[in-house]
Amino acid sequence: MNEAAGSREQLLIRAFVGLADTLVDDYDIIDMLDRLVGYSVELLDADSAGILLADAQRNLRVVASTNEQTEWTELLQLQADEGPCVDCFRSGAPVSVDDLAEASTRWPRFVAALADRESYRSVHALPLRLRGEAIGALNLFHRTPGPLPSADLALGQALADVATIGILQERAIHRGEVLNEQLQTALNNRVIIEQAKGVLAQLGSLSMDQAFNRLRGYARDHNLRLSTVARQVVEADLAADVLEALPAAKR
Repeated sequence: MNEAAGSREQLLIRAFVGLADTLVDDYDIIDMLDRLVGYSVELLDADSAGILLADAQRNLRVVASTNEQTEWTELLQLQADEGPCVDCFRSGAPVSVDDLAEASTRWPRFVAALADRESYRSVHALPLRLRGEAIGALNLFHRTPGPLPSADLALGQALADVATIGILQERAIHRGEVLNEQLQTALNNRVIIEQAKGVLAQLGSLSMDQAFNRLRGYARDHNLRLSTVARQVVEADLAADVLEALPAAKR
């Protein structure tokens, strides 16, 4: 085994062990999904990744992303009601686009919205699915066009399956039901986290990505839920403590 392969194998083990450790009775869904998109970027040589989840009305919403540009790209698809991630969710099957510049016929509004801005060139969307029904999608973005190797697509789907397991209760899996309450909790927590990012960004003169790194680092350093820290930033007086804490390397 060469050094690169060995390093990737170690990262793969660390990723799945780390994700498995989060799947306990009282885990934080948003933090688990954030870890998952981070591992997806590292393992699959993507420039960024994001996760969309459907609410009780089957409307997609962004719940995790590695940066603000990814979230903006996901939101463009939702506003246009078309794109690889939307198609992946609706079909329950993977959607790979090697070059978005050649997809204007398939998704005219989405591709047109991307045209005026520097953005990603290829997207590979993988469904979060339960017995054929999609509850969301894991999306991998690359700044250069090109396919994703079949082995990487398989690994990406395995990571998407981990996300599904993290969202659904075991009892619900056996019954074949999606727990709308858990999905809605994840979506609601995402809202409070976005609000907390805004508070920290404004008070600390930070970018939104920097604000999120501070928020996440504080939560992990103090063994607290990301959503709990976010709520205390918005509703209490924790913002100053989060800003004073030394920024940590991305975990």
